[in-house]
Amino acid sequence: MAGHEHSHDDHAHDQQHSHGHTDGHTNGHAHGGHSHGGGHGGHSHGVSADADRRWLLSALALIVVFMAGEVVVGFAAQSLALISDAAHMLTDAASIALALIAMRLAARPARGGYTYGLKRAEILSAQANGVTLLVLSAWLGYEGVARLISPPEVTGSLVLVTALIGIVVNLAATWCMSKANRSSLNVEGAFQHVLTDLYAFIATAVAGLVVLLTGFARADAIASLIVVALMLKAGIALVRDSGRIFLEAAPAGIDPDAVADRMVTEPLVEEIHDLHIWEITSGQPALSAHILVTPGGDCHAVRRQLQRHLADAYGITHSTLQVDHVGEDEAGALLQISAPGDTAAEHCADAHGPVHRAGPHEH
Repeated sequence: MAGHEHSHDDHAHDQQHSHGHTDGHTNGHAHGGHSHGGGHGGHSHGVSADADRRWLLSALALIVVFMAGEVVVGFAAQSLALISDAAHMLTDAASIALALIAMRLAARPARGGYTYGLKRAEILSAQANGVTLLVLSAWLGYEGVARLISPPEVTGSLVLVTALIGIVVNLAATWCMSKANRSSLNVEGAFQHVLTDLYAFIATAVAGLVVLLTGFARADAIASLIVVALMLKAGIALVRDSGRIFLEAAPAGIDPDAVADRMVTEPLVEEIHDLHIWEITSGQPALSAHILVTPGGDCHAVRRQLQRHLADAYGITHSTLQVDHVGEDEAGALLQISAPGDTAAEHCADAHGPVHRAGPHEH
């Protein structure tokens, strides 16, 4: 877990443990076989909380002050673009506030039933930010189309001046947000809110200038629809990325089959099964697997080598490996390697994923 280390005595295999198979939610604890190394030494996770909170609070203050003035001007100018920008800024403020709350929750130490702490509060925040972007884009898209069909009178000068001020404010807020740790999906969600708002003000300023110079009132609605497209793109990305973490999919860019095929080429490794790769929270990949080694082989050396490889090649420092010798189970069925397709002799009646062996095999 974050903030402390787990040590695993290599003599743990002298103790009596059951050969249980897990779904990959344990993290560095002995739970069967010869050794189960957690691989947690010397690394830290998450955002630099104190520094990031200051940047987020600065951005929040800028947004709230400007948003209040923009609402007044938007109604006075009858500009949907300004009102939509103000509505988006409200979600910006909410997303930053939510990110701050999630950061505080995620920083709490693991205890009781929450063995990972509340780290996924940040993913909840990111998903909420994505959903609000999608909902807001649907509403603004509807209003934009309606005003495109029947445009109201728009005061171009008010729209232009307010939008130019908004660009300056959002540039400052975006700069503040960029200083925070964007490897956190939570912070990235709030950043995307503010960034799309910056784009919105640029589009609104252009629309205001067009209305002022040409009287083309539909430019305001067109600007709103451009912003809607940007909001949809950002919202879909956030919901997709946070959804992958909630569904415990492998991190983007890591192919579990390729990882297993590489692991099984290590000396003494005969078989790998029950392999799981998931993310605890953004930027914190974890892995668990059941490893069978050659009879008489040094299973502890194999485990240490595999953990070093996972950390170096894939950045996976949370790894839980159950290592056993082939055929050492007295019943002869649990750990004996079976021939491909020989389901009667498989290691587990309900195997989790494919079995990986050296040489060609199906995934």
